[in-house]
Amino acid sequence: MALTIVTAPTIEPVTLEEVKDHIRLSSTVSGTEDTMLLSFITVARDYCERFQNRAFMQQTWDYVIDRWPVGNWITIPLPPLLSVTSVTYYSTGGTANTMTASTYIVDVDSEPGRVALGYDEVWPTETLQPVNGVKVRFLAGYGSAVSSVPARVKDAIKSIVGHMYEHREDTDIKELVTIPFGAENLLWLDRVAAI
Repeated sequence: MALTIVTAPTIEPVTLEEVKDHIRLSSTVSGTEDTMLLSFITVARDYCERFQNRAFMQQTWDYVIDRWPVGNWITIPLPPLLSVTSVTYYSTGGTANTMTASTYIVDVDSEPGRVALGYDEVWPTETLQPVNGVKVRFLAGYGSAVSSVPARVKDAIKSIVGHMYEHREDTDIKELVTIPFGAENLLWLDRVAAI
C-alpha cells in the first residue's frame, strides 16, 4: 500500500495575515519574517494533516494497493474524499488498464470515502502484476476555499506556527519535539485512524 501526492494544495488553510494577528506581529513587518512564517504555515499544515490522517485543502493523491480487495469496495485512506479521477490496474505485463467509471460508485459521504463496485459488477479478472497492481487517483480535502476548513484545524495550525515562531532557537529538546497541548487537543477531535 502506498499513498503518494500528485498535486499539492495551491493555498494554505490560514493566511499570513491571520498568523501575524495570532502571534501579535505587526502587519508592517515583512521580508524574511514573512518568508519564515509562510514556511512555518506549510510545515504546521503538513504536521496537522499527518496527525489527523486527513487532507485539508483540495489536493490530488494516488492510492496504490497490490490487489483487488476481497469485498466490494476500496477504502480511500485520506478523508474527506471529494472525487475519484480514475481506477487503473496493471496486468502481469505492466499494461495499464482503466476501469470504466460506470462500473463503480464513489462514496464521498462515508468517512473515509470509498470506491464501491456498481450493482452486478465485479473487479477485473486479469492477473495483476505482483506488486502495486491497482492505483486509485483521487481528489481529497475540504475544498478549494479556505473557509471550508474547520475553524479548530485553523486554530491548531496558528497555535503551532506561533510555537515555532517563539521557539526558533530553543535548545530544550522537549520543546522541539512537542506541539502545544491545546493544538493537539483540537486535532484529536477529528483524527481518523490510519488504514
